[in-house]
Amino acid sequence: MTDVEFFWDPVCPWAWITSCWIRNVQAERPTMAVDWRFISLRMVNAGKDYDKDFPPGYTLVHGRGLRLLRVAAAVKAASEPEQVGALYRAYGLQMHNGGNREYFDDPDNLRATLQQLGLAADLAGAVDASEFDAEIQASTDEALARCGGNVGTPIISWQPPDGPSFFGPVISKAPSGPEAVRLWDAITELGANPWFAELKRSVRARPIFD
Repeated sequence: MTDVEFFWDPVCPWAWITSCWIRNVQAERPTMAVDWRFISLRMVNAGKDYDKDFPPGYTLVHGRGLRLLRVAAAVKAASEPEQVGALYRAYGLQMHNGGNREYFDDPDNLRATLQQLGLAADLAGAVDASEFDAEIQASTDEALARCGGNVGTPIISWQPPDGPSFFGPVISKAPSGPEAVRLWDAITELGANPWFAELKRSVRARPIFD
């Protein structure tokens, strides 16, 4: 049984940090099962004018996220759903911790990463396979619907599909050990209140990847 569904786009640094926190919570609570699901920022913003609403280059960045999600969907379709989280981790370590945002634009790097995870290298061809877009779109729509829309990444659902769902938490550094669990317990306590909707502040440090 899945305890948590985590909706992610590989290009989002904030989603990556939150995912690292989730993994740190799992290290403290090994029985917590996480399903790593898809949300595409390119699809979330399909109705936006990228030239007007985003800084230069975001069309490429969000497009890269969709292409890498297609590969993750291909991994899942190849009866390797437990490897989706491992692939996300491989993406994040290169793109965010390593600062190599364009690393997986090279098909050879993508194939090598898949092989390192014990997966078939030819799954890298899914970057251009629109056959997976319907699944990614459905997952994206489901994540947005659970939160009421007008949100980004990450989205977390507790006890899915009927438990509470939230955008975030947006954190600049992933806590570990008991600190990670304290934050987890605080967030889940808020989520248990059916009337709680939002808690926000605009002060934000730059992402810290470690």
